Amino acid sequence: MENNDTLNEAYWNSRYAQNDTGWDMGYTSPPLQEYISQLTNKNLRILIPGCGNSYEAAFLAENGFTDITIIDIAPLLVQQLKEKFKNEPAVKIVLGDFFEHLGTYDLIIEQTFFCALHPSLRSAYVAKMQSLLANDGKLAGLLFSCQFEKEGPPFGGAAAEYEALFKNYFRLHTIAPCCNSHSKRAGNELFIIFIRC
Repeated sequence: MENNDTLNEAYWNSRYAQNDTGWDMGYTSPPLQEYISQLTNKNLRILIPGCGNSYEAAFLAENGFTDITIIDIAPLLVQQLKEKFKNEPAVKIVLGDFFEHLGTYDLIIEQTFFCALHPSLRSAYVAKMQSLLANDGKLAGLLFSCQFEKEGPPFGGAAAEYEALFKNYFRLHTIAPCCNSHSKRAGNELFIIFIRC
């Protein structure tokens, strides 16, 4: 199993260099598209960590959101994103480690970032998310509700585990099975909305 020392910049850069991106659906996740579509405040300060190819950021920008920050640890990917979004001033691109990132956000979108981190980092993830969110800020997105046959990444989990992990830092507004997941993830995703305490 990969550990939190080997799941580093070089590891993820290599995955992108080899086009080994099996998690990439090629478009905005349907549950996230539906969630974003019902947001009315276009000036929300939004962060997407471990952003990958950032279909969600593109969808946000196309729908008039004005303050979108995306961060990833892989330099090759970030260079591609700078080209992709060169004419999109609403999208700020950061090359860096999420755990060292500073800022204040109203909404953080979770999409295949939590599952890419070694489980030993999950408590640190929760604490960092809380520190980045404004009062009553939201962490919204998708978590896997399954275990994987081969050792990760991705790393799986279950609702009870997530509830125990987040409950001291967030109000668990929503944690429910997705009804509109991508076909390859059907039955294996939970949609979450956690509000910063």
